[in-house]
Amino acid sequence: MGQKQQEQWTSKLGFILAAAGSAIGLGAIWKLPYVAGTSGGGAFFLIFLLFTIFLGLPLLLAEFTIGRHTQKEAVSAYRTIAPGSFWHWIGKLGVGTSFLLLSFYSVVGGWIVIYLARSFTQGVQGLEVNQFGQMFEETISNPFLVVFAHFIFLLMTILVVQGGVQKGIERFSKIMMPALFILFLIIVIRSVTLEGASEGIQFFLMPDFSSITGETILFALGQAFFALSLGVSIMVTYSSYLKSGESLPKSAVSIVSLTIFISLLAGLAIFPAVFSFGLEPAEGPPLIFIVLPAVFSSIPLGNIFFILFMSLLLFATLTSAFSLLEMVVASITKNDAAKRKKATWVAGILIFIMGIPSALSFGVMSGVSFFGHSFFDLMDFLVSNVMLPLGALLIAIFTPLKLKKDALYEEMRRGSSLKRVMFDIWYILIKYVTPIAIIIVFLHVLGAFDLF
Repeated sequence: MGQKQQEQWTSKLGFILAAAGSAIGLGAIWKLPYVAGTSGGGAFFLIFLLFTIFLGLPLLLAEFTIGRHTQKEAVSAYRTIAPGSFWHWIGKLGVGTSFLLLSFYSVVGGWIVIYLARSFTQGVQGLEVNQFGQMFEETISNPFLVVFAHFIFLLMTILVVQGGVQKGIERFSKIMMPALFILFLIIVIRSVTLEGASEGIQFFLMPDFSSITGETILFALGQAFFALSLGVSIMVTYSSYLKSGESLPKSAVSIVSLTIFISLLAGLAIFPAVFSFGLEPAEGPPLIFIVLPAVFSSIPLGNIFFILFMSLLLFATLTSAFSLLEMVVASITKNDAAKRKKATWVAGILIFIMGIPSALSFGVMSGVSFFGHSFFDLMDFLVSNVMLPLGALLIAIFTPLKLKKDALYEEMRRGSSLKRVMFDIWYILIKYVTPIAIIIVFLHVLGAFDLF
């Protein structure tokens, strides 16, 4: 066991909401609907569910075990378990991934800030679908606007994270996550009661197995990892702030359940509305910035619903951003509370600078390409398709290799009534099934991208 932690969650609920907030970001709300829209709807969602439960949950539990066992942030946690080896580079990879991911994630966060501000000033009533496409293009190509919004989003993130685990992240997660659920339920009720919405519900919830391809399966596996923010060791750092009496299996199941529930709500908020207005579900990444405003513009009280949806999206994006910045800050401060404020500002400013080329990728730098891709797309590819799966693979290999089976069982049993048979199933999944599945995805993705 490591030294007594200075920072701790005040309650199990605080930890679960913060960890769920980390997981439930743009992955569940922005990425899942458009990936499902382009990959067969219900069939994709069913495979995503299976992967989340049988691969995502074991990996989440592995990260929790490492974090609480050592009571240290990611880099120190791996170093404690495997001293004098290269394994602490898993933690460093996680810090680097968090840094790069937040640099372009906060650009999308900035777009949400712009749209939320616009929903109060201009509204969306009375505009045509093609006007929303034009509005999105004009927004993301305006260099001053996108860089300023990127700055505002990061500033909000810095101000919360500098407050620490209890007074910053936990306090805001306890407000934002329940608010997010309430807003989501209001929008889902509005969406499923639109005329013609049943077609969208069917598309999302009725699997058409004829539409399953190898691509659908691989996308679903990628989405299962990204939706739970696995492979970055964020959950190692978050669980290091846990008290020793909390049940790790129960916490992991709670977080996976909340993520699946939010993913379900995201689909039910978006697809019925898209089909109701005869729009295309395979719109891709701009789905929430073009298609949804178009839907809201043509329903009664549409502007109020648009404000609610953009607020919800901002909450979800911020809670994920908190965890990404916390990962970087924790690695610098090594849990020394006196260093937190300065470390948060330094890390935040460096991430802001790193994100400027991503912010400008759709405007003044739109003609600049790296291996045939914009700077934003290159960052997205490196993080989503190389660094995250690599991190997840290394964690899956490290856990059974460097921690004795009995030590893992004892750590998981603390505070829980975990049966040995359930532990044995987890052990088989983490040791054999998860690594093989990640390697298959890895090889496919690298083969599909012209960088290699």
